[in-house]
Parts: sequence; structure tokens; C-alpha cells
Amino acid sequence: MRIAVVSNTAWYLFNFRFNLMSALQSAGHTVVAVAPIDAYSGQLRAAGFVFEDVRISGSGTNPFRECKSVVAFWRLLHRQRIDLVVSFTPKGNLYSALACIARKVPFVPGVSGLGRAFIRRSLVTVVALILYRFTFRRAFSVFFENLDDKHLFERYGLVRSDNAIHVPGAGIDLVRFSPMTRPTPPVEPPVFLLVARILWDKGVGEFVVAARRVRSLHPQARFQLLGFLDDANPSAIPREQVNEWVAEGIVEYLGQTDDVRPYLSRSDCVVLPSYREGLPRTLLEAAAMGRPVITTDVPGCRDTVIEGETGYLCRPADAADLSEKLLRYCALTPEQRQAMGQRGREFVENNFDERLVISQYLKTIALLVASHVS
Repeated sequence: MRIAVVSNTAWYLFNFRFNLMSALQSAGHTVVAVAPIDAYSGQLRAAGFVFEDVRISGSGTNPFRECKSVVAFWRLLHRQRIDLVVSFTPKGNLYSALACIARKVPFVPGVSGLGRAFIRRSLVTVVALILYRFTFRRAFSVFFENLDDKHLFERYGLVRSDNAIHVPGAGIDLVRFSPMTRPTPPVEPPVFLLVARILWDKGVGEFVVAARRVRSLHPQARFQLLGFLDDANPSAIPREQVNEWVAEGIVEYLGQTDDVRPYLSRSDCVVLPSYREGLPRTLLEAAAMGRPVITTDVPGCRDTVIEGETGYLCRPADAADLSEKLLRYCALTPEQRQAMGQRGREFVENNFDERLVISQYLKTIALLVASHVS
């Protein structure tokens, strides 16, 4: 089969779906990577994948521009003789699905998060619900990275109960993300690291407020931000604000990176106070490397933690509760922190191995092929 794998960035395909695409190629399929062209497009081509540039605006709502993206997918399906579309990210899912329905091409969207429309309800939310109901009920299968999102879609009638499948996120490469001892012995107080796009919706504001309280009691505690300053996102935190926090001495901004492992290895605890996620990969990567995590008790995030064993859960948009959990971690002995990290590694090994996800995709595609043959 000729399978198009779709996302809103080539960066996402390269960093999160590379092994899936490689497995599809190894199974005898031809993979066409589809995304807006960026710095990772060439790396996908160099790895042996066909790459197609289809523009998808990250946060745009201009109807004409959005329709142009759907038409571009429609043309691509014909030009590349696509037999199946496997898609990710909200717009990648919806726009490719509309084109697939028009071309009568089967499609398998993956819900890795519901996006800003489900965090801040608006007219866009209503439009998204209509589009999801029209498209996802016609999908061959729909993959969900957390059960909360799956149950929400089932409750609103956006999917059929027989085509909704739960998978453990994108899965984690347990060889690449393996336990790593800190270059220096654990210190008191610890280094807290937040890895995410620098957005208010990721709970960065609460992280900074909580950092102030913790540092008033533990002045040597360090708080670090690692991630992209996404200026185009409506929830973006201005660069000037981040600079003010750094100048104040509350946080360290580490920039962005293609490889989080060195930063994870130099941290003691990874924090993500996000308002909602699909299944936050950074927390699973941290746990796979033996780092305890602190995150919010919201869909997606709560799935990455066993409360009190691999980390802690806090209330969303509640800096005071977050600071309490950070202080609880500070009170642990080095031995207790290490034991928590080891339990986190075991949790990821048992539940989030990337091979489980790839196996489910291959099984679904085999079912699709069999249904067409019969």
C-alpha cells in the first residue's frame, strides 16, 4: 500500500513518528510523509521517505486558507495514488479526513490531543465538533492516546464505539530513553525542569509562581524551562516576559533542542502543569530515564503518573497546589527520589513501549487490507 502519514509539522513526524514510518516501510508499504516543509523535511527524505509539502496553518482560522489546505490534500491523494492516510494533530486529522472522504480513501486519524479549541471553548469548538462528527464516524479506525479523550468522543457521538482504539501515546523508544545517572550527585534542593512549548496553556505561569514560593524556602532550588517560544500561538508567552523571569533569577531558559536527553539527565524532577494533553511524551521520556514527574490531574497528564509512586499530581491552574507538590518532592531523601525514578521506569516499560503502538498500527492496516481483499 501507499500510505500517507500526515502531521502539521515535519518536525513532529521526524521526532515522534519516525519509527512507525520505518516499520510501515519495512512491512512493504511505501510511506509518503505529508506536512508543511521545514528544517526536518530533508531529514525525512534522506531517511528514504517520499515527502510532500502541504501547508497547514498552526492556529489560523481564515476559512479560505483552511479550505486551500483541504484542496491540497485532495490533490495529493490523487497525485501520489494514496491507498491509506494515517494522520496526527487536530488539523492534520480533520483536513486530510475531509479530502479522504471526497476521494473515498480510507483513513486512520490519531488523537494525540484535542488542541486549544477544547481548552478554551468558543465558536471554533463548535465547528471542530461538527467536523469531528462528520469525519471520524467515517474513519476505518481512530486511535486515542488517552481514555478521557476516547470517552469524550464517544459521549458526543463523534466516533463509533467499534472504530475507537486506545493506544499508549506514540510510545517510547526504551533503548534511546534509558535510565541515566546524573553527571553530579543529587543535590539538596533539586533541579526542576519543564519541557514544553512556552505557552500559558502548558502551565508555565503556574510553574513560575510556584518556583518563587519554593525558592523562598529553598533558595538553591533551580527551575528550568526548555522549549520553543511559539510566538504565533494565541497562548504564547511573550519573549519579553520570559526574559523578565530570567532577569529576576526565578527560572533559567535553556532554549530549544532536538535532543532532550542531556537536559533530562541533568535534572532531578520533570514538571508539566499543563491544562490538558493527549499524552505528554516528555513526561514519559523523563520517567523512562528514571526521573520522577509532577503534573496536573487532567486528561492525558494523569495517565503518566502513579500518584505517590512515580511522581505527584496537582490541581490544574493552581500554583499553590503545584508548589505543595514541589515542596513534597524537596522533602524526599536522595534514596526516595531514586526509588521513585526506578518505579517510573518500570511503569513506562510495562505500559508505554513504542513497540506496542507500532504493533497496533500494523494490525489495523492488516485488517484494512483483509477487508478490501474480501
